[in-house]
Amino acid sequence: MSHIGRATEADKRMLRREFLAVRNRLTADDVRESADALARRALGLPELAHARTVAAYVSVGSEPGTLALLDALRERGVRVLLPALLPDNDLDWGAYAGEGSLARIQHGGKMALFEPAGERLGPGAVTGADVVLLPGLAVDARGMRLGRGGGSYDRVLTRLERADAHPALVVLLYDSEVVGHVPEEAHDRPVHAVVTPSGVRRFT
Repeated sequence: MSHIGRATEADKRMLRREFLAVRNRLTADDVRESADALARRALGLPELAHARTVAAYVSVGSEPGTLALLDALRERGVRVLLPALLPDNDLDWGAYAGEGSLARIQHGGKMALFEPAGERLGPGAVTGADVVLLPGLAVDARGMRLGRGGGSYDRVLTRLERADAHPALVVLLYDSEVVGHVPEEAHDRPVHAVVTPSGVRRFT
């Protein structure tokens, strides 16, 4: 890795700590109110209005809440795919069938995740999605996303590219997490839009 690559990774680590520290100060009420607003904004997206299959995720802790959005999409008749973390940090997928269909899985020393309890559809299932909702910690004015650093969604984006699949890529964040610039590495890919509790911003 070049000196520039190492510097970028160090910058990302520092930024992740800063954004996580802000999230950790949020109350349960803050998170719940933001989740309702986020769902309303996201459901207004034309991409989601026309989607048949959406790849999403279940928020944990102080992440922008997604359950209200997942349930609303299911009520619309959308097929919602949720990730299951594999030992190598890649993602398998399963269909969401309501909150009762989730299993709380503890992955080693990492945080517990809520994953689909039913049939596994394979890592390639994401290539059939019309929209992919991505977690993140920040996005900048170019649409470059700062993830948590596990690399799971870098693999997803690479898999979409290789399959010549072109779903809408949308990151779900808090308003303060839309920033001027985040460091990028060669493998980073921009998203098409960010949804926050106060609105939607698109990137060209």
